[in-house]
Amino acid sequence: MIPFQNIGLVGRPGHDGVVDSLERILDYLTRRGVNSVLDFQTAGLVGNRGDSHCESDELANKSDLVIVVGGDGSMLHVAKTIAEAQIPVIGINRGKLGFLTDIPPSKIEDSLEEVLNGNFSVDRRFMLAASKREQEGSERTLGMALNDIVLHPGNAAQMIEFELFVDGRFVYSLSSDGLIVATPTGSTAYSLSAGGPIMHPTLNAIVLVPMYPHSLNSRPIVVDGDCEIKLVVAATENLRPQISCDGQEVFEAQAGDEILIRKAERALKLIHPLEHSFYGACRSKLGWGNRLEKEE
Repeated sequence: MIPFQNIGLVGRPGHDGVVDSLERILDYLTRRGVNSVLDFQTAGLVGNRGDSHCESDELANKSDLVIVVGGDGSMLHVAKTIAEAQIPVIGINRGKLGFLTDIPPSKIEDSLEEVLNGNFSVDRRFMLAASKREQEGSERTLGMALNDIVLHPGNAAQMIEFELFVDGRFVYSLSSDGLIVATPTGSTAYSLSAGGPIMHPTLNAIVLVPMYPHSLNSRPIVVDGDCEIKLVVAATENLRPQISCDGQEVFEAQAGDEILIRKAERALKLIHPLEHSFYGACRSKLGWGNRLEKEE
Protein backbone atom coordinates (compact mmCIF):
# COMPACT_ATOMS: atom_id res chain seq x y z
CA MET A 1 0.00 0.00 0.00
CA ILE A 2 1.33 3.45 -0.93
CA PRO A 3 1.57 5.70 2.17
CA PHE A 4 -0.31 8.80 1.04
CA GLN A 5 -0.92 10.32 4.48
CA ASN A 6 -0.76 14.03 3.57
CA ILE A 7 -2.96 14.95 0.62
CA GLY A 8 -2.65 18.41 -0.88
CA LEU A 9 -5.76 19.99 -2.46
CA VAL A 10 -5.77 22.66 -5.16
CA GLY A 11 -9.00 24.14 -6.49
CA ARG A 12 -9.09 26.97 -8.98
CA PRO A 13 -11.97 29.44 -8.60
CA GLY A 14 -14.13 30.12 -11.62
CA HIS A 15 -14.91 26.52 -12.56
CA ASP A 16 -18.43 25.19 -12.01
CA GLY A 17 -18.59 22.49 -9.38
CA VAL A 18 -15.10 22.99 -7.92
CA VAL A 19 -16.39 23.75 -4.41
CA ASP A 20 -18.74 20.76 -4.45
CA SER A 21 -15.90 18.43 -5.49
CA LEU A 22 -13.54 19.84 -2.87
CA GLU A 23 -16.16 19.31 -0.17
CA ARG A 24 -16.67 15.71 -1.24
CA ILE A 25 -12.92 15.06 -1.27
CA LEU A 26 -12.51 16.56 2.21
CA ASP A 27 -15.39 14.43 3.52
CA TYR A 28 -13.81 11.32 2.02
CA LEU A 29 -10.32 12.07 3.39
CA THR A 30 -11.80 12.65 6.84
CA ARG A 31 -13.51 9.24 6.73
CA ARG A 32 -10.22 7.65 5.66
CA GLY A 33 -8.28 9.40 8.44
CA VAL A 34 -5.94 11.08 5.95
CA ASN A 35 -4.49 14.55 6.59
CA SER A 36 -5.55 17.28 4.13
CA VAL A 37 -3.35 20.26 3.21
CA LEU A 38 -4.86 23.24 1.35
CA ASP A 39 -3.29 26.39 0.00
CA PHE A 40 -4.88 29.56 1.35
CA GLN A 41 -6.86 30.30 -1.83
CA THR A 42 -8.36 26.81 -1.94
CA ALA A 43 -9.11 26.91 1.79
CA GLY A 44 -11.06 30.12 1.24
CA LEU A 45 -13.33 28.32 -1.24
CA VAL A 46 -14.45 25.79 1.37
CA GLY A 47 -14.78 27.94 4.48
CA ASN A 48 -11.21 27.22 5.66
CA ARG A 49 -11.84 23.50 6.05
CA GLY A 50 -8.91 21.10 6.02
CA ASP A 51 -6.31 19.98 8.54
CA SER A 52 -3.67 22.57 7.61
CA HIS A 53 -3.18 25.54 5.27
CA CYS A 54 -0.10 27.01 3.59
CA GLU A 55 1.15 29.21 0.76
CA SER A 56 0.62 27.73 -2.70
CA ASP A 57 4.36 27.36 -3.36
CA GLU A 58 4.73 25.35 -0.13
CA LEU A 59 1.89 22.90 -0.80
CA ALA A 60 3.87 20.30 -2.75
CA ASN A 61 6.61 20.06 -0.12
CA LYS A 62 4.01 19.43 2.60
CA SER A 63 2.16 16.70 0.68
CA ASP A 64 2.66 13.07 -0.38
CA LEU A 65 0.09 13.48 -3.16
CA VAL A 66 -1.64 16.53 -4.66
CA ILE A 67 -5.21 16.46 -5.98
CA VAL A 68 -6.02 19.21 -8.49
CA VAL A 69 -9.70 20.08 -8.94
CA GLY A 70 -10.49 22.10 -12.07
CA GLY A 71 -9.61 22.02 -15.75
CA ASP A 72 -6.35 21.19 -17.49
CA GLY A 73 -5.32 24.82 -17.01
CA SER A 74 -5.47 24.26 -13.27
CA MET A 75 -2.98 21.41 -13.61
CA LEU A 76 -0.69 23.50 -15.80
CA HIS A 77 -0.77 26.27 -13.19
CA VAL A 78 0.78 24.06 -10.49
CA ALA A 79 2.77 21.58 -12.62
CA LYS A 80 6.13 23.30 -12.15
CA THR A 81 6.15 23.31 -8.35
CA ILE A 82 4.75 19.76 -8.15
CA ALA A 83 7.34 18.44 -10.60
CA GLU A 84 10.17 20.10 -8.70
CA ALA A 85 8.98 18.47 -5.46
CA GLN A 86 8.79 15.08 -7.25
CA ILE A 87 5.48 14.08 -5.71
CA PRO A 88 2.59 12.57 -7.72
CA VAL A 89 -0.52 14.47 -8.74
CA ILE A 90 -4.01 13.43 -9.78
CA GLY A 91 -6.72 15.56 -11.40
CA ILE A 92 -10.50 15.85 -10.91
CA ASN A 93 -12.02 17.31 -14.07
CA ARG A 94 -14.29 20.32 -13.61
CA GLY A 95 -13.24 21.91 -16.92
CA LYS A 96 -13.93 21.17 -20.58
CA LEU A 97 -11.45 18.67 -22.01
CA GLY A 98 -9.73 16.92 -19.12
CA PHE A 99 -6.70 15.22 -20.67
CA LEU A 100 -4.71 16.01 -17.50
CA THR A 101 -7.56 16.23 -14.99
CA ASP A 102 -9.18 13.00 -16.13
CA ILE A 103 -11.29 11.75 -13.20
CA PRO A 104 -14.97 12.69 -13.66
CA PRO A 105 -16.78 14.13 -10.62
CA SER A 106 -19.09 11.10 -10.53
CA LYS A 107 -16.14 8.84 -9.71
CA ILE A 108 -14.34 10.92 -7.06
CA GLU A 109 -14.81 8.57 -4.10
CA ASP A 110 -14.33 5.34 -6.07
CA SER A 111 -11.18 6.61 -7.81
CA LEU A 112 -9.61 7.98 -4.63
CA GLU A 113 -10.37 4.71 -2.84
CA GLU A 114 -8.43 2.83 -5.53
CA VAL A 115 -5.53 5.29 -5.43
CA LEU A 116 -5.22 5.25 -1.64
CA ASN A 117 -5.27 1.45 -1.77
CA GLY A 118 -2.31 1.55 -4.15
CA ASN A 119 -4.21 0.63 -7.31
CA PHE A 120 -3.09 3.15 -9.92
CA SER A 121 -0.68 3.77 -12.78
CA VAL A 122 1.88 6.59 -13.04
CA ASP A 123 2.80 8.55 -16.17
CA ARG A 124 6.06 10.49 -16.11
CA ARG A 125 5.32 13.53 -18.28
CA PHE A 126 8.47 15.41 -19.21
CA MET A 127 8.46 19.20 -19.20
CA LEU A 128 10.28 21.82 -21.26
CA ALA A 129 12.55 24.58 -19.96
CA ALA A 130 13.19 27.83 -21.84
CA SER A 131 16.21 30.07 -21.37
CA LYS A 132 17.84 33.03 -23.08
CA ARG A 133 21.52 32.99 -23.99
CA GLU A 134 23.19 36.16 -22.76
CA GLN A 135 26.00 37.93 -24.62
CA GLU A 136 28.70 36.61 -22.29
CA GLY A 137 27.52 33.04 -22.93
CA SER A 138 25.56 32.47 -19.72
CA GLU A 139 21.87 31.54 -19.75
CA ARG A 140 18.91 33.19 -18.06
CA THR A 141 15.95 30.96 -17.19
CA LEU A 142 12.65 32.12 -18.66
CA GLY A 143 10.20 29.44 -17.54
CA MET A 144 8.99 25.86 -17.71
CA ALA A 145 6.07 24.24 -19.50
CA LEU A 146 4.21 20.94 -19.38
CA ASN A 147 2.31 21.57 -22.63
CA ASP A 148 4.19 24.00 -24.81
CA ILE A 149 6.55 26.92 -25.20
CA VAL A 150 5.34 29.34 -27.86
CA LEU A 151 7.03 32.09 -29.84
CA HIS A 152 4.33 34.57 -30.89
CA PRO A 153 3.96 38.24 -31.89
CA GLY A 154 2.22 39.26 -28.64
CA ASN A 155 -0.80 41.51 -28.95
CA ALA A 156 -0.15 42.52 -32.56
CA ALA A 157 -1.54 40.28 -35.33
CA GLN A 158 1.61 40.45 -37.44
CA MET A 159 4.04 37.96 -38.89
CA ILE A 160 7.40 37.51 -37.22
CA GLU A 161 10.67 36.14 -38.56
CA PHE A 162 12.94 33.66 -36.82
CA GLU A 163 15.56 30.99 -37.43
CA LEU A 164 15.22 27.43 -36.12
CA PHE A 165 18.14 25.23 -35.07
CA VAL A 166 17.98 21.66 -33.71
CA ASP A 167 21.06 20.44 -31.84
CA GLY A 168 23.03 23.30 -33.35
CA ARG A 169 22.06 22.46 -36.94
CA PHE A 170 20.19 25.03 -38.97
CA VAL A 171 16.71 23.83 -39.99
CA TYR A 172 15.06 26.84 -41.62
CA SER A 173 14.15 30.50 -41.39
CA LEU A 174 10.47 31.30 -41.42
CA SER A 175 7.97 34.12 -41.56
CA SER A 176 4.84 33.16 -39.63
CA ASP A 177 2.66 33.99 -36.66
CA GLY A 178 5.14 32.05 -34.55
CA LEU A 179 6.15 28.55 -33.54
CA ILE A 180 4.72 26.07 -31.01
CA VAL A 181 7.25 23.78 -29.32
CA ALA A 182 5.14 21.09 -27.65
CA THR A 183 5.61 17.97 -25.55
CA PRO A 184 3.55 14.82 -26.18
CA THR A 185 1.34 16.02 -23.32
CA GLY A 186 0.82 19.31 -25.17
CA SER A 187 0.16 17.63 -28.51
CA THR A 188 -3.57 17.50 -27.68
CA ALA A 189 -3.67 21.20 -26.73
CA TYR A 190 -2.61 24.32 -28.68
CA SER A 191 -0.43 22.23 -31.00
CA LEU A 192 -3.44 20.19 -32.11
CA SER A 193 -5.41 23.36 -32.91
CA ALA A 194 -2.55 24.53 -35.12
CA GLY A 195 -2.50 21.30 -37.13
CA GLY A 196 0.10 19.35 -35.17
CA PRO A 197 0.01 15.56 -34.72
CA ILE A 198 -1.39 13.73 -31.69
CA MET A 199 1.49 12.01 -29.87
CA HIS A 200 1.15 9.30 -27.24
CA PRO A 201 2.19 10.82 -23.88
CA THR A 202 4.89 8.18 -23.29
CA LEU A 203 6.89 9.20 -26.37
CA ASN A 204 10.26 10.89 -25.92
CA ALA A 205 9.63 13.46 -28.63
CA ILE A 206 9.03 17.16 -29.24
CA VAL A 207 6.84 18.56 -32.00
CA LEU A 208 7.58 21.89 -33.70
CA VAL A 209 4.44 23.43 -35.21
CA PRO A 210 4.59 26.62 -37.33
CA MET A 211 1.66 28.97 -36.80
CA TYR A 212 0.17 30.19 -40.10
CA PRO A 213 3.50 30.09 -41.98
CA HIS A 214 3.98 32.22 -45.07
CA SER A 215 4.97 29.08 -46.96
CA LEU A 216 2.98 26.18 -48.40
CA ASN A 217 5.79 23.75 -47.52
CA SER A 218 6.11 24.42 -43.79
CA ARG A 219 4.78 21.47 -41.82
CA PRO A 220 5.09 20.23 -38.23
CA ILE A 221 8.34 18.42 -37.43
CA VAL A 222 8.77 15.79 -34.71
CA VAL A 223 12.27 15.57 -33.19
CA ASP A 224 13.87 13.58 -30.39
CA GLY A 225 12.87 14.67 -26.90
CA ASP A 226 16.50 15.15 -25.85
CA CYS A 227 17.23 17.68 -28.62
CA GLU A 228 18.12 21.29 -27.96
CA ILE A 229 15.85 23.69 -29.83
CA LYS A 230 17.24 27.14 -30.57
CA LEU A 231 15.19 30.05 -31.90
CA VAL A 232 16.91 33.20 -33.11
CA VAL A 233 14.33 35.95 -33.40
CA ALA A 234 14.38 38.93 -35.75
CA ALA A 235 12.59 41.69 -33.85
CA THR A 236 11.96 45.26 -34.99
CA GLU A 237 11.23 48.50 -33.17
CA ASN A 238 7.53 48.10 -33.92
CA LEU A 239 7.23 44.41 -33.08
CA ARG A 240 8.76 42.53 -30.16
CA PRO A 241 8.00 38.79 -30.32
CA GLN A 242 7.17 37.08 -27.04
CA ILE A 243 7.88 33.71 -25.47
CA SER A 244 5.16 32.12 -23.32
CA CYS A 245 5.34 28.93 -21.24
CA ASP A 246 1.97 27.17 -20.98
CA GLY A 247 0.43 30.59 -21.59
CA GLN A 248 1.81 31.92 -18.29
CA GLU A 249 5.34 33.36 -18.12
CA VAL A 250 5.98 35.86 -20.89
CA PHE A 251 9.34 37.15 -22.10
CA GLU A 252 9.68 39.94 -24.64
CA ALA A 253 12.43 39.22 -27.16
CA GLN A 254 14.72 41.66 -28.92
CA ALA A 255 16.48 41.39 -32.26
CA GLY A 256 19.09 38.64 -32.25
CA ASP A 257 17.98 37.00 -29.00
CA GLU A 258 18.74 33.28 -28.82
CA ILE A 259 16.01 31.28 -27.07
CA LEU A 260 17.00 27.75 -26.00
CA ILE A 261 14.39 25.07 -25.28
CA ARG A 262 15.34 21.73 -23.71
CA LYS A 263 13.80 18.94 -21.70
CA ALA A 264 13.58 19.97 -18.03
CA GLU A 265 15.41 17.96 -15.39
CA ARG A 266 12.23 17.05 -13.51
CA ALA A 267 9.19 15.24 -14.88
CA LEU A 268 5.61 15.44 -13.63
CA LYS A 269 4.35 12.24 -12.00
CA LEU A 270 0.73 12.04 -13.15
CA ILE A 271 -1.44 9.38 -11.48
CA HIS A 272 -4.35 7.63 -13.23
CA PRO A 273 -6.86 5.00 -12.11
CA LEU A 274 -5.97 1.57 -13.52
CA GLU A 275 -8.82 1.70 -16.06
CA HIS A 276 -7.52 4.94 -17.59
CA SER A 277 -6.73 4.79 -21.31
CA PHE A 278 -5.18 7.57 -23.41
CA TYR A 279 -7.07 6.32 -26.45
CA GLY A 280 -10.29 6.22 -24.44
CA ALA A 281 -9.66 9.85 -23.46
CA CYS A 282 -9.21 10.73 -27.14
CA ARG A 283 -12.49 9.01 -28.01
CA SER A 284 -14.28 10.91 -25.26
CA LYS A 285 -12.66 14.34 -25.68
CA LEU A 286 -12.06 14.47 -29.44
CA GLY A 287 -15.16 12.70 -30.70
CA TRP A 288 -13.44 9.60 -32.06
CA GLY A 289 -15.75 6.74 -32.97
CA ASN A 290 -16.30 3.78 -30.63
CA ARG A 291 -16.15 0.09 -31.56
CA LEU A 292 -18.43 -0.90 -34.41
CA GLU A 293 -21.48 -2.90 -33.49
CA LYS A 294 -21.37 -6.47 -34.78
CA GLU A 295 -24.37 -8.45 -35.86
CA GLU A 296 -25.03 -11.60 -33.88
